[in-house]
Amino acid sequence: MTRRPPARRRMTPRPGRRRRQQDLPVTVLAVVAIAAAGLVVMVVNWLLAHWWLLLIVAVVAILGGIGWWQERTQRVQWERARARALRYGLAQLDALSHRQFEYAIRDLMNRDGCTDGGQGDLGADVKATDPQGRRWVIQCKHRRHGERGAAVGTPELQVLNGTGRPVHKADVVVMVTNGRITQPGRGFARQQRLHLVDRQLLGSWAAGSRPLWELLPALPPPRKPSQLS
Repeated sequence: MTRRPPARRRMTPRPGRRRRQQDLPVTVLAVVAIAAAGLVVMVVNWLLAHWWLLLIVAVVAILGGIGWWQERTQRVQWERARARALRYGLAQLDALSHRQFEYAIRDLMNRDGCTDGGQGDLGADVKATDPQGRRWVIQCKHRRHGERGAAVGTPELQVLNGTGRPVHKADVVVMVTNGRITQPGRGFARQQRLHLVDRQLLGSWAAGSRPLWELLPALPPPRKPSQLS
């Protein structure tokens, strides 16, 4: 019979070594914290000794901020002046596509001080809010041949009337066209309190500087005090 060699005993770390290994990260963190605190104290003392540098930096920052604000204000004023200068002739409007015509009407509303309500649907091509707080819903009917194109009639106005107030909650519902509007359509618009911008009125509005609410009769009262008053 052969004797088996004795099993080797596993070496277990001594309690002292294990404790030193656990304390090492804490020691490192303490050293880092002390070094960081010392660095902060050195920086603060240096700044206190060179306080005039802080004053120069503050002055430069203030002057830079003033310059930025003035540049921003001038840019906003220039953009507003450019928007107020927007003009369209009827020939220009006739040459547009239907989508470009919608964009032109939106830009004219923005020129007059409206906030852009974005593109609409369900009978609303342009939505906007005027400075008096009234919500506008506008349907655009562009005619490639202008006054010689097909006239806007009652069916188109019925679609607008069915969605302008019930769906879009508009205060002012408008049909805009660079063409004509039939007499039955005008009668329907009066009955339903719809506002019409035909070719003649569109020409005055687009080529002038008066906002559309000064050109249309019998508008609803403002929702809030006018910024223009």
